Amino acid sequence: MSTPVLSLKDVTVYQGNNAVITNVNLEVNHGEFIYIIGKTGSGKSSFMKTLYGDLPLKSGQGTIVDYELERLKEKQIPYLRRKIGIVFQDFKLLPDRTVYDNLLFVLKATGWSDKREMEVKINEVLDKVGMKNAVHKMPHQISGGEQQRVAVARALLNDPELILADEPTGNLDPQTSVEVINLLREINQNGKTIIMATHDYALLMKFPSKTLKCDSGTLFEVVQRTV
Repeated sequence: MSTPVLSLKDVTVYQGNNAVITNVNLEVNHGEFIYIIGKTGSGKSSFMKTLYGDLPLKSGQGTIVDYELERLKEKQIPYLRRKIGIVFQDFKLLPDRTVYDNLLFVLKATGWSDKREMEVKINEVLDKVGMKNAVHKMPHQISGGEQQRVAVARALLNDPELILADEPTGNLDPQTSVEVINLLREINQNGKTIIMATHDYALLMKFPSKTLKCDSGTLFEVVQRTV
């Protein structure tokens, strides 16, 4: 039996000194697509930040892509993030660089050095998200939905075991949101594990999947029709 990509035991998620979610017990297996839902301020983002090492795990035990979160050292975080793709609500593209140079920056920062290999990889991930024609454009020259597609491509660069998407449709209109979800689901069907935080209940109804809810300081699984 394969090791879960994420395992949390008796975890409390902290924002500063405040406990925002308590007693989290969760296993996520390879190939799953999981929604994390909840109102603004319910702890979704703090939960996601704990998973990628932006917030320390102070209580409980957590393993993500073979890294122990409670023992995670500062110098290990870049290596952890090579095994995790992260998609943010606000895209986080560098505004003064082309799409190509945004992706090149990430590859260089994560240890790539061969120019030809980097070029091949960038073209490969842009092709996967349907953005190969935007390779030389600046972020302001493409739409929000296209910027998010580039952000998804960036998350795929190091062939991660797990993609964490934190409100990836939060700044997009409904039609574009559907396109981005379709893209993430396609990536999931090709074998990637995805955990997506969202408050867009319409998307959940349209694309049902396993759903966990943050509410009143707890995280629990919900049946789709009751969310």
